Amino acid sequence: MKLTLKVWRQANATASGKMVTYPIDEVSPDMSFLEMMDVLNEQLIQKGEDPVAFDHDCREGICGMCSMFINGEAHGPDRLVTTCQLHMRKFKDGDTITIEPFRAKAFPVIKDLAVDRSAFDRIQQAGGFVSINTSGNTQDANAIPIDKHDADKAFDAATCIGCGACVATCKNASAMLFVSAKVSQYALLPQGKVEATDRVMNMVTQMDEEGFGNCTNTGACEVECPKGISLENIARMNREYLTASVKG
Repeated sequence: MKLTLKVWRQANATASGKMVTYPIDEVSPDMSFLEMMDVLNEQLIQKGEDPVAFDHDCREGICGMCSMFINGEAHGPDRLVTTCQLHMRKFKDGDTITIEPFRAKAFPVIKDLAVDRSAFDRIQQAGGFVSINTSGNTQDANAIPIDKHDADKAFDAATCIGCGACVATCKNASAMLFVSAKVSQYALLPQGKVEATDRVMNMVTQMDEEGFGNCTNTGACEVECPKGISLENIARMNREYLTASVKG
């Protein structure tokens, strides 16, 4: 395959960026998108040019680092996959592919296609955990009965990998789907009930402080989420937040 890549290049967080066009050929349809980017970078290095910076780690759709905005879609044209799981067979010979970083005020660009998503880490630190008494009187978690439906919903919420596709897709750059998944993960389980009030209040407050926008209720976040996190989690978080606000 011969392709034309239009890639966002930005030297650092304070520099002005621009789209740069790169022709590339000998791309196999069986390559992953990141393997295609590796080929591009090898060509740039051979020419003595600066390779395109982008995040990646496991390349197995687990870590969520490989976040790219491809032809106007988070993670590209496929569904329920991360960028590293996107294959070039989804494109045609001669296609022009536009590749940008996830754009949001709370996700400042570090370089090229790599953005700083530490805002998600700070939201997690604000309440995305369960405090356990380890004084020797702990109860085995497997000994606590949990309704099968609640357990399934908690596991579904826990599949969120924090890639930020929901933020990049939302016209308001809202992080509601991410935060609601982390809230729901614990709100559905007895272990998470103890700190439920503080958790949702603290995480929502931190989300607002990071500069994320409000939910638009358009559902684009669920469509683009590589793990298919449901909008039901946002409704659950809203209920949890209302309950916590009443409790004061």
